[in-house]
Amino acid sequence: MPQEIWTDVDNYLTGKLVEADPVLDAALAANAAAELPAIDVTPTQGKWLHMLARMIGARRILEIGTLGGYSTIWMARALPAGGRLISLEFEPKHAEVARANIARAGLSDVVEIRVGAALDSLAKIEAEGAEAFDLIFVDADKENNAAYLEWALKLSRRGTLIVVDNVIRDGEIANAASTDEKVIGTRVMFDRMGAEPRLYATAVQSVGSKGYDGFAVGLVVG
Repeated sequence: MPQEIWTDVDNYLTGKLVEADPVLDAALAANAAAELPAIDVTPTQGKWLHMLARMIGARRILEIGTLGGYSTIWMARALPAGGRLISLEFEPKHAEVARANIARAGLSDVVEIRVGAALDSLAKIEAEGAEAFDLIFVDADKENNAAYLEWALKLSRRGTLIVVDNVIRDGEIANAASTDEKVIGTRVMFDRMGAEPRLYATAVQSVGSKGYDGFAVGLVVG
């Protein structure tokens, strides 16, 4: 019963607050047709990411974990003229689908997708001497969440917002005895997040069509 209610409420909120968008609908349809995992953010979550980018006036966004580019489109649309989004994706097939979705959205000149292990791509970004990012969205392999947090801090500045998805894990995040590597990796991330003086952080639990999960959000303050 709870999951049915959560999904119904999600659908209701989407119908009331998220305007119809053929481009985003086509992206989800393309992802499904390509048999990508059905783990995109929901429409309301996508709009939330879009709003965060607009609220902080983000000009440079880093996304760790592209999948089919649904969240990428939401965030890229929030960028001002001259803004840039770099998205990192491990799976070439996912990147191919995402590039087509992004092209359909008219954002190919705004978004760059880099294919390969994210930790390698992050090291390359640092070596390039890239300008700090304003918003960093982490939604990749959870086992490496702690390492992604460290890289996010390296590539940020005071005022950067760091958002990490899927941090509640159906409540398993509170289970210190869990042997799930995704849970363990996320717990290590929370340990580091809570001890990091440069980060002012919190987390929000959520329920919806994706089940029971949530986001961690950190503001770089030092």
